[in-house]
Amino acid sequence: MVVFAGQGDARRSMELLWRAWGSDSARTAPGPKPRLSVDAIVDAGIAVADADGMAGLSMRAVGERLGRTAMALYTYVPSKSELVDLMYDRALAELPTEYDLEPGWRAAVTSWAADYWAFCLRHPWVLQVSQARPVLGPNEFGVLETLIRILRGTGLATHELRPVVATVVQVVRGAAQTIAESRQAPTATGVSDEEWWFARAAVLGEVAPDFAERFPHFSWLEGGADARPEPDSDAPYLERKARQAFEAGLNVVLDGVESAVAGAGA
Repeated sequence: MVVFAGQGDARRSMELLWRAWGSDSARTAPGPKPRLSVDAIVDAGIAVADADGMAGLSMRAVGERLGRTAMALYTYVPSKSELVDLMYDRALAELPTEYDLEPGWRAAVTSWAADYWAFCLRHPWVLQVSQARPVLGPNEFGVLETLIRILRGTGLATHELRPVVATVVQVVRGAAQTIAESRQAPTATGVSDEEWWFARAAVLGEVAPDFAERFPHFSWLEGGADARPEPDSDAPYLERKARQAFEAGLNVVLDGVESAVAGAGA
């Protein structure tokens, strides 16, 4: 399920995103000071999405969590579309904005990526908000501002840094999404990872007894004696593999950045 940001009214959505958090100024109807607020609705929406995923998010579900009807929310947030934008940007406020640059830019980027990785797994629904159309909220810009500030320490030109920023973000999101989906799969399908793999591995051996001969490079990659040993962990197989992909992918990207920095210096 992919959700595209910015599907509501552009002006209303941007005004809500960029207003001062904690203010009730976004209320459109005149009258007494409201008992609800945009902040309370957004926080409730995040709680619903954390518990039930994006599929369980609705104005009705948020209203029930607040002890109100869905109609009572529309005075503050025009629709679910604007709510998703606000939730996404509000959740990003959890991420740190300052990193110690004394050990160097690479250590800081690694810390940034680890924090972003953990954030995505705390709120897996954010991975369903497409990056094709950004929310354009202050916290979304703040996350990128932090990463760019760190990477400016490399001294690379803007045309070199733009793809680096995008690649680092996608390495983190891609690996985190694999874990998020693997955690959702047993509930969504009614079959555990272990049952799924056991059933299909057994059948694959029967229907493709010559698998290793037909796909020698894949078999070499998966079964080589020099394969990285599995870490001691109770995490499921796919989670361990995704974690390895995240760490290795990030290191490859940062190795490339160091190479570019060295080339620029030369």
